[in-house]
Order: sequence, then C-alpha cells, then structure tokens
Amino acid sequence: DESHHVCQLYGVWGRKKFMGKEYDGVFRTSFLIDLKGKIKKVYENVKPADHSTEVIADIQS
Repeated sequence: DESHHVCQLYGVWGRKKFMGKEYDGVFRTSFLIDLKGKIKKVYENVKPADHSTEVIADIQS
C-alpha cells in the first residue's frame, strides 16, 4: 500500500510522535474479521509480545 490508500480507509495512517519528532506512519492496529468480511473487533496500540494470545482467545470465545 505505497499510496497509504488502504491504511487511510481503515483509519490507521496518520501523524505519530517518537522521541520528540513528528512523522506520518501506520498506527499499530489489528482487525479481527469474520468469514463474511465483517470487522468483529479492532485492536489499537497493539503490543506484539502478547497480542496473539488475546486474538486467539477472542476467536475461541
């Protein structure tokens, strides 16, 4: 998605700050999507270390 079009449609592209600097980038976000293509849950500010456990628990519930 070099043009960031899909990221913008999902609302995950925008201004970020890191170490006092501002830049455009992707927000660390995941989506749980059902078999019909409907978004069932949005995970914002994802922490990779434990994110998969949370997603698996949501899928199994």
